[in-house]
Amino acid sequence: MANTTYSNRSIPKISLHDFESRIDTITSELVAAAEADGFFALVGHGISEAEIEAQFAAAERFFSLPDDVKAAVPFSHRNTGWEKQAQIRPSTGAADQKESYQMQYGAAMDGMWLPEEALPGFRDQSLAFMRRAQQVSDRLMVCFARGLGFPDDYFVRAHDVSRPTAQTVLRLLHYFALDPAVPTPNGYYRAGAHADWDFVTLLFQRPGQSGLEICPGREVFTEFGIGDKWTKVEPAAGEIVCNIGDLLMSWSDDRFKSTFHRVKTPTDPATDYYGPRYSMAYFNQPNTDCEIQGPLKKYPVVTGSEFTRAAMKRNYDALQAKKKEMVNGGVAAGGSLVAAAS
Repeated sequence: MANTTYSNRSIPKISLHDFESRIDTITSELVAAAEADGFFALVGHGISEAEIEAQFAAAERFFSLPDDVKAAVPFSHRNTGWEKQAQIRPSTGAADQKESYQMQYGAAMDGMWLPEEALPGFRDQSLAFMRRAQQVSDRLMVCFARGLGFPDDYFVRAHDVSRPTAQTVLRLLHYFALDPAVPTPNGYYRAGAHADWDFVTLLFQRPGQSGLEICPGREVFTEFGIGDKWTKVEPAAGEIVCNIGDLLMSWSDDRFKSTFHRVKTPTDPATDYYGPRYSMAYFNQPNTDCEIQGPLKKYPVVTGSEFTRAAMKRNYDALQAKKKEMVNGGVAAGGSLVAAAS
């Protein structure tokens, strides 16, 4: 494992309290964070700690089921379903040591929910939480629209989860525990360095389950931030950690910066967290038929489905290049690609 150099910087913390009366201040803070950091933490957003913990409890119930039960809803081309150790990052060429379950709204979930008797209340609980996350997302979208000179509802309409063309995802994640008494195997990664290709990601973390690290985009000088300085982002109760995705970077004509991040592989029992890590990522992805182009028209107009396909192809091509590099270097490369938004 390569040694990492860390910075002691902090990411901006932005409160959404009294949103209507403070919208100008909040917009300025969000725009500044998007331009300089690509990451920020939200407080005063209206989702209670109890609501967040209830969804974490639902996630634990899902992941505690036998694999053969979860395999009844396997990851699909619709970007929904369960996977285990199937997502390979181009930054590492290795599968993340985790499992995840992705949920969307509407018809994309046909056949992708476990039966009610297998997991009572899970579907209703999860959809209710997704709607709460969407309410927060809509407020961010209004501010980013204002910051870029679009009408207030511009991005909200492009991410309308009530329409059948919605692609937005809630992803539940479970990183496996490691034994601190045993050296971590070489080539073991919880989540390799990557950027998200969505509009903006809302990440919910459990206090005490650390591991998230970021490498702010405007400070990255090497591929995937390898060799650059990284910043640890410790979980705090009730906070939502957000990052700008490739979509908003494109939609802002590169004014806002998508940012590399990863989940650290524990290697030092004195400082690292070895226990199970649960997190939840809400990926705001565009409706398939919306049109995407920044105010300066730096890039050609594309639809939401075209943008997503292009992002998946970039990821696939990068992974194939990494596998070729590993084979040429005498390292075995295998596995498949899970085309999630992160």
